[in-house]
Amino acid sequence: MSLSVTARAGSFIQVLRRVFRLAAPYFKSEEKWRARAMLVTIVALNLFYVYVAVLGNQWYGRFYDALQNKDVVAFWREVRVFGWIAFFNIAVQVLKFYITQLLQLRWRTWMTRSYMSRWMADRTFYHLELARYTKRNGAAPDNPDQRIQEDMQLFTSATMTLSMGLLNAVVTLMSFIGLLWALSGNFSFTAGGTTYQIVGAMVWVALGYSILGTVITHFIGRPLIGLNFRQQRFEADFRHHLVRVREYSEAIALDHGEKVERGQLDLRFGDVLRNYLLLIKQQKNLVTFTSFFGQAAVIFPFIVAAQQYFGGAFQLGHLMQIGSAFGKVQESLSWFVDNYNSVAEWRATTDRLTSFDDGMAAHAERHDALERAPSLGLHTDDLAVALPDGTPLLAGAALSVKPGDSVLLQGPSGSGKSTLFRSFAGIWPFSKGKLQVPENVAFMPQRPYVPDGRLRDALTYPNPAANFSDDQLRQALDDALLPDLMNRLDDSDAWSQKLSGGEQQRLAIARVLLKKPAWLFADEVTSALDAQAESVLYKRLADTVKAAGGAMVSIAHRAAVGDFHNQRWTLVPQEEGKENGGGARYRLSTSGAQPTAA
Repeated sequence: MSLSVTARAGSFIQVLRRVFRLAAPYFKSEEKWRARAMLVTIVALNLFYVYVAVLGNQWYGRFYDALQNKDVVAFWREVRVFGWIAFFNIAVQVLKFYITQLLQLRWRTWMTRSYMSRWMADRTFYHLELARYTKRNGAAPDNPDQRIQEDMQLFTSATMTLSMGLLNAVVTLMSFIGLLWALSGNFSFTAGGTTYQIVGAMVWVALGYSILGTVITHFIGRPLIGLNFRQQRFEADFRHHLVRVREYSEAIALDHGEKVERGQLDLRFGDVLRNYLLLIKQQKNLVTFTSFFGQAAVIFPFIVAAQQYFGGAFQLGHLMQIGSAFGKVQESLSWFVDNYNSVAEWRATTDRLTSFDDGMAAHAERHDALERAPSLGLHTDDLAVALPDGTPLLAGAALSVKPGDSVLLQGPSGSGKSTLFRSFAGIWPFSKGKLQVPENVAFMPQRPYVPDGRLRDALTYPNPAANFSDDQLRQALDDALLPDLMNRLDDSDAWSQKLSGGEQQRLAIARVLLKKPAWLFADEVTSALDAQAESVLYKRLADTVKAAGGAMVSIAHRAAVGDFHNQRWTLVPQEEGKENGGGARYRLSTSGAQPTAA
């Protein structure tokens, strides 16, 4: 029993530490004085609200005594007093609501921008997604979009609501427990011929009633924490797949994959529904008990005090004061009972944000095994490239590309050509060795990213469109064989959906022709183009890097692309049973200038 209590206490302290870790940075940030001032104001308003509630309890006694005594003058005097109490009550609640909402908004804004900055810095967004889908890190957070967009809103809102509610409950308890003690007097009863007296009986009754309710509530509602955590994840997975169907709508339609995708959506939505049904059943049990508990609390103090009242120990006003004070004390002590479902949701949200924070912190503290240094060319020393599961693709590679070179990298599908490019770009975390890379370099993936919005912004991405004149933009589109888009620079559209695969590749080539990098790494950048367009555009790419005094390294399967390169690297599978090259699955066969690789 003691071990169980200790474990729960430790778990509670751990939750509080997580909350503090998430909340403290904002109140120590550049907005700390404004944030602290607003928080202090909210606390002060909560204290004043409790003070008004105490005045209301005293008013109850005078008002009901006036009714019992049929004192008309006292009745109307108390009606006027009630008007002032109601006015202050309303004013405090409105002001507290407004300032609380402002603080929540500013807090959420700061947290969202802070987490977005960390997520987007140093390619964290890419590495976390890679870790999750390759299962290299069991704690890799899922659906970071939901955690930034939804969980932060829930966390800031729930933290403010619950913390201020708890503060209000504590202050209310401190304010009313003494009053209830004084109002209770001594409760006498006879048992076995002996008369017993209980001092402050109503306080002990309220305490016992609330403790019993809290224990039962925790027993019933404990599964809600895990259910809420899973519900958020299932909802996010379902929404994520809906977005993927929208993004790949054309490919799905061409493959007639509607039934398959509908099945996948039904599968994910089924997870949402099954977990939600479990959540509803558990909440039903909790609501059943808390409703009974709350209703019983209304009549319970009058039942306990009825004997003294009917015995003439005090008047109606005194009884109503006891009922009101008991309600405030019991409500304060039962705060956990009344807010258990909200606490469960809040804890699930806190756990999700904490795991997201841990994932980003772990990424920030990682030590990159690939040593990078600037150079006039591309040079590697003892470069090793592996798959996420640790399987070595290439080991001991010593590669060199000098200005003026042009290299074509070929090999069977899945041999790691694109992965080698990722290592050159410095984004592949499963590579090690020494890498020297040139400046003014551009990497072109097979499937380029085309943002929605104005065409000029999609063309100059990620640079600002203002850096280029309209004539430069039109010339780049014309050179990339996109003359129909030359007069649509200010059109806004979902270009990734509007443009065909070949047009998107030509748009990416237009970016390169516009920015004129000296070094270019091109990964199947003309795979969706016809032979004639491919020949024209590859020549223009080659001329661009040659004019800038750089070099080009390409991945391509078509033999015609080789005409624009003077070196060829081919990834060849290692013969089974060979142990050289650190057990790597592939080796580089070269022609032209000879790099070496195990």
